[in-house]
Amino acid sequence: MSSASTDAAVLAKAVVRLDPISLRTKRFAALTTMILPLLGTAAAAYFLLTGRFTAVDLWLFAGMYFVHMFGITVGFHRYLAHKAFRTGPVFEAIMMITGSMGAQGPLMWWVTTHRRHHRFSDREGDPHSPNLHGRTLQQRLHGLWYAHMPWMLSDENSRWSVFAPDVLRDRRLMYFHRTYPVWVVSGVILPGLIGWTVEGSARSALTGVVFGGLARIFLANQAAWMVGSVCHAIGGRPFANEDRSANNWPVALLTFGEGLQNNHHAFPGSYRHGVTWLEPDLSGWILAGLGKVGVVRELREPSREQIQTKRERALSTKKAE
Repeated sequence: MSSASTDAAVLAKAVVRLDPISLRTKRFAALTTMILPLLGTAAAAYFLLTGRFTAVDLWLFAGMYFVHMFGITVGFHRYLAHKAFRTGPVFEAIMMITGSMGAQGPLMWWVTTHRRHHRFSDREGDPHSPNLHGRTLQQRLHGLWYAHMPWMLSDENSRWSVFAPDVLRDRRLMYFHRTYPVWVVSGVILPGLIGWTVEGSARSALTGVVFGGLARIFLANQAAWMVGSVCHAIGGRPFANEDRSANNWPVALLTFGEGLQNNHHAFPGSYRHGVTWLEPDLSGWILAGLGKVGVVRELREPSREQIQTKRERALSTKKAE
């Protein structure tokens, strides 16, 4: 059976079309997590332009941005989707809670979508490839936009039993899936409570929610969504991955290493996306440190020989072209 035929057979079993009620629910949730943070960002811009903010607000934004990106990159992505390391139940819970605070969808939706993306990367079946919409400039720009946000409004869902049976069997993880809305709301309210505790006013509670909650969600997710759009169109490709994944250092800096997509698609099970320690991969550096103190263990990464072999294969491919 050809690769295309295999892909079509897998896709037929792996993707489900949502009924009208489920589709409305999905779109309502997606639009809510797009529009409300956008409004919060507009409010944050107003407070900044009028000087109605304090250093606490900026620290809350920075601190919650770190929590948000840590939970998504270390928890949902490297731990849950790729099993790049192991840990105990306490640290697992921290990762699942902080990942849920990122408001990128419940963990089962996140992990099944991401594993499907790797299975069909930049081919028919990839839920958010920018490279399936044509080759003209207008079509490429449309593809970039679609891969950034509108794909989340699709009438498709990735089938849980196909892409994440391991997570589906784990009662502890499914608890965090079911309680997802609680953690999203907590991530918005928490900076408001901290602001009120530190500065003691209702206004500081409001600006805490705006900066550390809503604006943080909007800006952190714009950066994270560039991984699926920009990083499959623009950047360097040191490895030949049979897709359009690329290393984009500005995106990598904003997303704690996720923008090193070409590296990641070459070695998807690795706990770090930087194949050299000079590449910007804050999440990989954090995990390396946590490994030294025993918080995480069995950190997976490619050997030097595997990296070199793939580099040489990429060079041979470029020379042949």
